[in-house]
Amino acid sequence: MGYSVNLISTQADCDLLLSLSAKEKSDLEFQKLSQQRQRDSYAANAVGVAAELQTVTAELTALTGIIAALPEGEVKDDNITRQIKLELRKRLLEDKKDNYGTVAVLEKELLIDRIEHELTSLQGFVDAVLARKASL
Repeated sequence: MGYSVNLISTQADCDLLLSLSAKEKSDLEFQKLSQQRQRDSYAANAVGVAAELQTVTAELTALTGIIAALPEGEVKDDNITRQIKLELRKRLLEDKKDNYGTVAVLEKELLIDRIEHELTSLQGFVDAVLARKASL
């Protein structure tokens, strides 16, 4: 994008814009680092969550078949309680997968890409202001 740097009339104005840009750059770099760390954490957790979810789902499927074959009584009631706990665990893992799994990793990568584009754009602005300052 072409900036209207020809409107800048003093080197002091250039210095002010450069100072504001430096702060913005620092903020963006911090955001990028933060998002990268979250992405790395999510990526590490995604594999574990997926494996645990698969295990819980398999156990729940097996338990459902066992419960259907059990006669009424204490053993069946205990297994029904266990089934309810597994269903809750499965729902919690599915929520965790949504919030911290593969999809979340990709969302973080998109956000990092956006920040990188902002940094590139900001550098273009800084370069234009520096060129204008040199011409004043």
